Amino acid sequence: CIEQCLVHKYLLKGGQEAFSPLGLNAGAFYALSTLLNRMVILHYPGEEVNAGRIGLTIVIAGMLGAVISGIWLDRSKTYKETTLVVYIMTLVGMVVYTLTLNLGHLWVVFITAGTMGFFMTGYLPLGFEFAVELTYPESEGMSSGLLNVSAQVFGIIFTISQGQIIDHYGTMPGNIFLCVFLTLGAALTGELGCEGKMSPRLPMGKKLEEEQKGGDTSKVPIAVLEDHL
Repeated sequence: CIEQCLVHKYLLKGGQEAFSPLGLNAGAFYALSTLLNRMVILHYPGEEVNAGRIGLTIVIAGMLGAVISGIWLDRSKTYKETTLVVYIMTLVGMVVYTLTLNLGHLWVVFITAGTMGFFMTGYLPLGFEFAVELTYPESEGMSSGLLNVSAQVFGIIFTISQGQIIDHYGTMPGNIFLCVFLTLGAALTGELGCEGKMSPRLPMGKKLEEEQKGGDTSKVPIAVLEDHL
């Protein structure tokens, strides 16, 4: 029982590295989606309908981004590289959206918001998949549950905080607030390491798979754990 607990602790330690970056990204998305109407109306009074259309554009672009990134990840197996690139592009999209929101051209906002949504929403399935790989062979349900908790917590914090910033200082400082945390998330993603994890699609996972094929499967998790204690 103690050994099993140690195994779970070790596996989840790897997943915790991915929980914060995904939580920061998802939290920024939740805050942006919640406060989008307020931000658009502040710069474009009377454009409530178009504010909703901008939100729809973000969702549709995000669906497309999720499908494309998922297909690419399935074919390339480059988990960390793909996740990092998409995260950086999310940050770039957020910065461009922040700088163009107050230009007075609504069509520009549609384009920049759609581009941002393509990468921001497209990152979410990548983050979930990467976390599952990092916590293998822990159940996907546990990893997904912890990721959802992280996303919801950051979402609540970011929505309340950005709302207060917008009320007191305007939309640009509020969006810069999200950009700062997306920068932090990108940096944390860059620090993620795949070595030592146990998925067959990651380096240490190949060692685990070879040991399992050797027939001694009862001590494999403990053996891998002891190598990294």
